[in-house]
Amino acid sequence: MPYLCSLKMKEDQLLTLILKAREKDQKAQTQLINLFWVDVFSFVMNRVKDENDADEITVSVFSKVLNKLDLFDPNFQFKTWILTIAQNTIIDFWRRKNRENEDASDGLENVKNEFARSPEELMISEEDQQKIIKIIETMDAKNQDIIRLRFFEEKSIKEIAEELNLSVANTKVRIMRAKKILAGLLKNDNEDF
Repeated sequence: MPYLCSLKMKEDQLLTLILKAREKDQKAQTQLINLFWVDVFSFVMNRVKDENDADEITVSVFSKVLNKLDLFDPNFQFKTWILTIAQNTIIDFWRRKNRENEDASDGLENVKNEFARSPEELMISEEDQQKIIKIIETMDAKNQDIIRLRFFEEKSIKEIAEELNLSVANTKVRIMRAKKILAGLLKNDNEDF
């Protein structure tokens, strides 16, 4: 019986944490990410078999989780909800990979919808890269550093954490936020045309 009480307490604590994270409490969001990072990363890694891809997908999953927290139904297991988002993100990853392979084998130009592309995908052409660099230069110095280290220098999360003297968890959150800001700036830039 005491075990059931402590388990119930943990569920209550998790729900409290989720509610705080919904309210954009950054400490709660970071805690939530730290609680489930290993589970999600392992789940993704088992399906994509590449550490860099698994890293990127996991960051994307948590970005989606934080954006969709208001859709979480407390009647369901939070971990199951997160892993469902992870599974859908993996499916999107493989679809995108297959499309890229088809495009490459056909020798056709990449004619994807600009709004459906991630910041990384936009770095395909030189023209796009110049546009992105100008947009990145409008970001604050912290976000510029994160973007430069992760996407231009292609450093791992651990290497970035060491270079910026941050915890790995804080680095993951910063990468996710910088990507989100960059995606918003890119979308706004595209809407201006």
